[in-house]
Amino acid sequence: MTLLIVVQGAGENWTAEPWRQRFAARLKSMPVALWPQDTPAPESVRYVAVWKPPPGLLGTYPNLQVIFNLGAGVDALVADATLPDVPLVRVAVSDLTKRMTEYVVLHVLMHHRQQRRLDAAQRAKKWDTPDQRAASALRVGIMGLGELGRDSAEVLVRLGFQVAGWSRSKREVPGVDCYAGMDQLPAFLARTDILVVLVPLTPETKGILNASSFRKLARDGVLGGPVVINAGRGGLQVEDDIVAALNDGTLGAVTLDVFNTEPLPPEHPLWSHPKATITPHNAADSDPEAVSDYVVAQIEAYERGEPLQNVVDRARGY
Repeated sequence: MTLLIVVQGAGENWTAEPWRQRFAARLKSMPVALWPQDTPAPESVRYVAVWKPPPGLLGTYPNLQVIFNLGAGVDALVADATLPDVPLVRVAVSDLTKRMTEYVVLHVLMHHRQQRRLDAAQRAKKWDTPDQRAASALRVGIMGLGELGRDSAEVLVRLGFQVAGWSRSKREVPGVDCYAGMDQLPAFLARTDILVVLVPLTPETKGILNASSFRKLARDGVLGGPVVINAGRGGLQVEDDIVAALNDGTLGAVTLDVFNTEPLPPEHPLWSHPKATITPHNAADSDPEAVSDYVVAQIEAYERGEPLQNVVDRARGY
């Protein structure tokens, strides 16, 4: 049997050959092959570890038993109609969760402490001293209360922010006002000054960040206009609506780590918009060593007859 690595992505974390080396160093019980350089017999492939594999590829391995996705998002895999009907396992390591929480807290604080205004003042050599409210004056809403959202919410609570969360089904998080279901989404948005988006991309959430949802955000907050931070998936947002909302004041600012087209095209207006902060889909780039340890541990446990952990519910999309 063989573990096949299929990795396509931008950035140092997604250079393919190091992934082969990591797995080969850890997995002594079976050969490790790298697509497309290696050509193992299709019937020998039992496991695949993937990031953005070409649609249709995984269906060519008749004895495939488990698919391990090396990143957090599984929407592209779930959308592949040819995907074999075998368990799809998502990454769930503490390193990834901690990095996402770092990103969320960083950008919530950046908007709360008006850092972009101070940056502009520095460039202008101006001693600008805006009023600074306490964290308790600011209402943060976390859209998505899975492992990532919950950890971010707990840290923001400890910092003193008023934190609420929204999820598809009811959750309970200490110190967080929890909303659930589409019926409660308007009320959640109406009490939110900074909206942090960490929901998975599903048919229900596709394009959920649009002109209508932006208009539902709180208009009476201390920042002067609501802020959106999207570190979830690019397909959640309608980018033309974001630009329009920034231009007409419906949104006061945005931080965006994900986009419908990545890399974000150079001509896109978000690059140079004064109210936009752009990052290159690195909010939760996890440690490849930790991810490799996680996948190998799962394979070894599965070979012993133990159940897989963090299997994706394909009907729900996460």
